[in-house]
Amino acid sequence: MALPVAFFGVFFAWPVVSIVDRGLRPDGAWRFGRIGETLSRPDILDVLGFTVWQALASTGLTLLVALPGAYVFARFDFPGKSVLRAVVTVPFVLPTVLVGTAFLALVGRGGLTDELWGLRLDTSVWAILLAHVFFNYAVVVRTVGGLWSQLDPRQEEAARVLGASRWTAWRTVTLPALVPAVAAAALMVFLFTFTSFGVVQILGGDAYSTLEAEIYRQTARLLDLPTAAVLTLVQFVAVGAILGVHAWTVRRRETALRLVAPERTARRPRGAGQWALLAGVLLSVALLILLPLGVLVERSFAGPHGYGLGYYRALGSLDESGTFLVPPLEAIGNSLRYAVAATAIAVLVGGLAAAALTRRAGRLVRGFDALLMLPLGVSAVTVGFGFLITLDEPPLDLRASWILVPLAQALVGVPFVVRTMLPVLRAVDERLREAAAVLGASPWRAWREVDLPLVRRALLIAAGFAFAVSLGEFGATVFIARPDSPTLPVAVARLLGRPGELNYGQAMALSTILMVVCAVSLLLLERLRTDRTSGEF
Repeated sequence: MALPVAFFGVFFAWPVVSIVDRGLRPDGAWRFGRIGETLSRPDILDVLGFTVWQALASTGLTLLVALPGAYVFARFDFPGKSVLRAVVTVPFVLPTVLVGTAFLALVGRGGLTDELWGLRLDTSVWAILLAHVFFNYAVVVRTVGGLWSQLDPRQEEAARVLGASRWTAWRTVTLPALVPAVAAAALMVFLFTFTSFGVVQILGGDAYSTLEAEIYRQTARLLDLPTAAVLTLVQFVAVGAILGVHAWTVRRRETALRLVAPERTARRPRGAGQWALLAGVLLSVALLILLPLGVLVERSFAGPHGYGLGYYRALGSLDESGTFLVPPLEAIGNSLRYAVAATAIAVLVGGLAAAALTRRAGRLVRGFDALLMLPLGVSAVTVGFGFLITLDEPPLDLRASWILVPLAQALVGVPFVVRTMLPVLRAVDERLREAAAVLGASPWRAWREVDLPLVRRALLIAAGFAFAVSLGEFGATVFIARPDSPTLPVAVARLLGRPGELNYGQAMALSTILMVVCAVSLLLLERLRTDRTSGEF
């Protein structure tokens, strides 16, 4: 536990505490009155109200659109099902900046709806809500659909034999079993939309602001640390409560259900109603997921003189305004280098943390497990700004070092590594380790000979998740990436922030490249998850 604790202490707790300390104790004395002063300001109350409202609206809309899809993936068997499941998962691993860019190409200035009907939604809240549905569709399908596919349909059939109607049988048998999964999915969607930054930054502009976007504005533009510190505390408390409720629903789901193998529940649709439901879900996936991505790709090739590679070629040259110190195309290499370094750090720290959680128990370890999840609940903007004000003097003067970006990205990747590896490590029979020790193996050799072969695939999957998350991290990177070493999301945001058709087209081209890289990472992950030939599990 020593290395993970030190890593989180230095690169997470220290920067966050420093931000709060500078904001609430500027002259050595605590100013807790600033909390009340900040939360009573009308502009801050508007931000808090909009943050909660848009999160609730996004959650409700996502459930409304995605629950039929969860049922179709759980109960129906149709050609191309596995490919379609991978397709609906693509948006979730895409950077939020790219999601915002895709919807900007669809409903923004010069977008598809603007050209066809003169309708622009980028100046309304609907663009934000639809982008959140696009991003979180897979959360509901995976969480609810995964459980739904394992519920024994014979229980509902037994209720119908006893005289219950189809609706009554579903309401009294299936629905109560699904409630924990629906609640868990709703809480996760609420969490992701409550802390939304990239989507709101691209589509909301100055008209709409969430807590995360307001923290960025207060720190980067206004340099108002007291207000940013209060908003950070509010977000931290709110997200902590959400994670606590989520953990409770997960425990209920794990202990209250009797499950069967998924392949026993899926069948081909029967009757006109079920075929119509399948067609409706396929149409919603096409319009909500495939269309924004397709328009994004189309806009990247649609130049002022027809279709071509003009915008892609322009990525290799410097602009005249001096916004980029290097050609935007170099952001691809920067992102890949940063993501590889961040993945190595996340796998090392997360692997050690998972091993520690496997071998020991008690309150200390449970607290350590909670500590690992905190980066998902604290503003990435706060962490990035905290890096700048803490890691600026010896012995940790890293402001001019390239390693600063991978360190920030690894903070977000570690929780995914731990959550991926922990169940597999806990499934390893302790008697295998004991037998190796009896035969004279050292702890290191026992881990290398016993644990590693069993968890190798989980380790690769964890590394893939960490790579995808690091590639798309924006909140912290936008603060600490040097002007001569921008990442892909940062470069896209900079291009979108500048007027002109060429900048817009380059943003579309760079976003398409980022989408392809993320999609390839996801397909590799899916191959690892579904590959059953090696027999390692």
